Amino acid sequence: MVWVRKRLEELRPIEAPVNHEVALESERIDLAHQDPADRFLAATAVVFDLTLVTADDRLLKSKSFAVMPNK
Repeated sequence: MVWVRKRLEELRPIEAPVNHEVALESERIDLAHQDPADRFLAATAVVFDLTLVTADDRLLKSKSFAVMPNK
């Protein structure tokens, strides 16, 4: 736990909030499945112009947002 706290202090990550725009995009985003967690992750990537890093093959197949394999 101490290690995690120290890394977070060093890296100072920025959290992307789940806001109204992300919620709306989660309904519009073109995914082959309806998993709500995946839809929010993908929508967050779209709204904040982020690259989603994942090992999930279903998300890696998407062309709706930037995605990078974590394999």
